[in-house]
Amino acid sequence: MPKLKEECGVFGIFDHAEASNLTYLGLHALQHRGQESAGIVTSDGVNLHKHRAMGLVSDIFSEDVLAGLPGRSAIGHVRYSTTGSSQTKNMQPIVINYFRGALSIAHNGNLTNAKTLRDELEGEGAIFQSTTDTEVIVHLIAKSKEEKLVQRVIEALSRCKGAYSLMFLTPEMMIAARDPYGFRPLVMGKLGDSPVFASETCAFDLIEAEFVREIEPGEIVIVDEKGVESFKPFGEQKHSYCVFEYIYFARPDSFLTGRNVYQVRKSLGKQLAQEHPAEADIVVAVPDSGVPSAMGFAEETGLPLELGLLRSHYMGRTFIEPQQSIRNFGVKLKLNAIREVLDGKRVVIVDDSIVRGTTSRKIVKMIRAAGAKEIHMRISSPPTKFSCYYGIDTPIKEELIANSLDTDEIRKYITSDSLGYLSMEGVMKAVNSSKNVNGKEHFCNACFTGKYPVELTDQKAKINQLKLFGE
Repeated sequence: MPKLKEECGVFGIFDHAEASNLTYLGLHALQHRGQESAGIVTSDGVNLHKHRAMGLVSDIFSEDVLAGLPGRSAIGHVRYSTTGSSQTKNMQPIVINYFRGALSIAHNGNLTNAKTLRDELEGEGAIFQSTTDTEVIVHLIAKSKEEKLVQRVIEALSRCKGAYSLMFLTPEMMIAARDPYGFRPLVMGKLGDSPVFASETCAFDLIEAEFVREIEPGEIVIVDEKGVESFKPFGEQKHSYCVFEYIYFARPDSFLTGRNVYQVRKSLGKQLAQEHPAEADIVVAVPDSGVPSAMGFAEETGLPLELGLLRSHYMGRTFIEPQQSIRNFGVKLKLNAIREVLDGKRVVIVDDSIVRGTTSRKIVKMIRAAGAKEIHMRISSPPTKFSCYYGIDTPIKEELIANSLDTDEIRKYITSDSLGYLSMEGVMKAVNSSKNVNGKEHFCNACFTGKYPVELTDQKAKINQLKLFGE
């Protein structure tokens, strides 16, 4: 179904006898962040070993494959393409051998000046093997004249704009880095004496690692045989944590900026009920991401929460559509309405977002066909009006229904009896309800407001170029 697509997930563990197996488990816990491809790179202290493939983690890494990844340190990556198409050449972690040795990199995020930098590098003779913005970072590192790797990384990242949470691996060391705005999450833990890194804390839960702290925005952490060392070379910036991580992307059992994602989503639902109550008989969630907010909505209103939509967890990457057309075929592969729950009821449907509106329209029609008397759609976020350029694969803004239609026009399109979105103020109230705010935390809400914290260099250049050619 056309949801906003997850970005990517990264994982790393240093100096552990089961580095590859634990990285496999860590990636499994982060599978929700990307389902197109996955990869693991290990270090045996002398060489780097890699295995990457298209597909899901559990399908890619067998016991034999993991046995072929020796070493006590490893980084891993699950991918959904945000820049660069879905092809084998764009799989990560990237591995290179250059005159300073072997280096691997895994990236969650999106650089807003990647094309500008790539054009410059290609003009100087660089040859790119992929279409990802991650490879731009690799070329900047290789080009650097600095002696130490960490200095080369700092020099390279100082030229990069946008979002990045990165893991680097060489035969001797591991480096974790987060952009100065903190768009994408990155956390640090430990398993015994072994440092561990991941996009989300849920990866630590699976391998029974202890959560230590978040990698701070603008921080670079180096791990080698001497221990752990931290740098903050880029200066302070106003933080811009992605608020959509709480609304949809992160797993409910993860903690971000000290907040439990499940509790935040439940608070979003409660706030939504306060702003847009409905005279109804039952509350039904659009599974799975709408469930916590629906629970909050039901709790706040006193309405019963019912399982009115059942989700199939067994839909593969491809399917064969019957020649005789079945209405709403794609949605029915994932969701089915339970008539016994919905028939004759006034129903509140809670979801986290509306993107193009096509899926919401099909869900409403499915529920009405199951006998619902009234359907009141409630969305636990504001209208999504703008594209994200910081690591989330969103449609162009012209394809976002809220960019061109107001709320009542959207309601008419999806054919619900009413429609209510949570306000931006309501989102922030819910996000901050579970933690004392220290005054330093700020969140990126550009997909709702169009206010982008970091300049969109490539987009600006593209617009100027179109103007130059009179388009």
